[in-house]
Amino acid sequence: MQAAVDCSNDLARTLYDRMLEIRYFEDEVQRLFFSGLVRATTHLCQGQEAVTVGACSVLAAADTMVCTYRGHGAVLARGVSPAAAFAELMGRSTGLCRGKGGSMHLMDTSVGAFGSFAIVGAGLPVANGLAWASVYASQDSVCVAFFGDGATNIGAFHEALNLASVWRLPVIFICENNLYGEYSPMRATTPIDRLSDRAVSYGMPGEQVDGNDVLAVRSSAGAAVRRARAGDGPTLIEALTYRQGGHSRGDAGKYRPDEEVAAWKAKDPIDLFARWMVAERGFSEGDLAELRDAAKRRIIAARDEAQAAPAPEPSDLHSDLYVSTEVRSWAS
Repeated sequence: MQAAVDCSNDLARTLYDRMLEIRYFEDEVQRLFFSGLVRATTHLCQGQEAVTVGACSVLAAADTMVCTYRGHGAVLARGVSPAAAFAELMGRSTGLCRGKGGSMHLMDTSVGAFGSFAIVGAGLPVANGLAWASVYASQDSVCVAFFGDGATNIGAFHEALNLASVWRLPVIFICENNLYGEYSPMRATTPIDRLSDRAVSYGMPGEQVDGNDVLAVRSSAGAAVRRARAGDGPTLIEALTYRQGGHSRGDAGKYRPDEEVAAWKAKDPIDLFARWMVAERGFSEGDLAELRDAAKRRIIAARDEAQAAPAPEPSDLHSDLYVSTEVRSWAS
């Protein structure tokens, strides 16, 4: 852990609590999925909590964020209601998108969460749009874009970074490098070891950080946010982390070596931070246990609230739709 960082006890509690909230949320989603209460696919982020929590902890209320289909943790880190997130996954009318989007389409603009995107890399151009809107309106808000290592090999990544640099947009591009693009190891698909090195091609700073160290992520993201607010343009941050489970649904992740999984689980970001809190900030094991118990109770209460909510009405199929009033004949 980064010991030489300004982290008060109150901030430490907040960071730890938010990482616990995400972990318990994802654990519960897994149980709900296998119980048949979440019928669509899911992509869980156990093990990656420090990236989104560390980065979102430096954002202001007016800032915006986009993320990937593995986005439960990102939207929770931004402050989305766990009950509304659960409801969306279970297809309830009280969900973030009224039960119509599901796991891969979580959005709540009231807290600056402008959507998780099911298409790899699709959020990156949208992040540029949000950042440009801020510049156009003479605001000082920034946009954070979370994406996976696989997205760095597609056109939208290169186009988005190029345009963001040309226009000096206030965007912080954060790659959650969990070493696998779906089921393929990064070394089999990517010719370089440090994805942050790609920043030099677009004239922006690039940095690789320990994505399991919430304070390291917070420090790096904080510097990038300050740079963006000052009008100095975008930054690429590569956060090295690991998803402890498989890619999606019932994937057991057997394509990964057992020793690799064990080594990364030994660097669990929540456990690392808990040990730092005890060693550097004087928290007791009892203090941490209280925080864990409180987070578990909140998540169970949020789950129960969502499960008790009604399903959408059939008529809701026709709401929240955009249609053209112009009718054209295919023959014309």
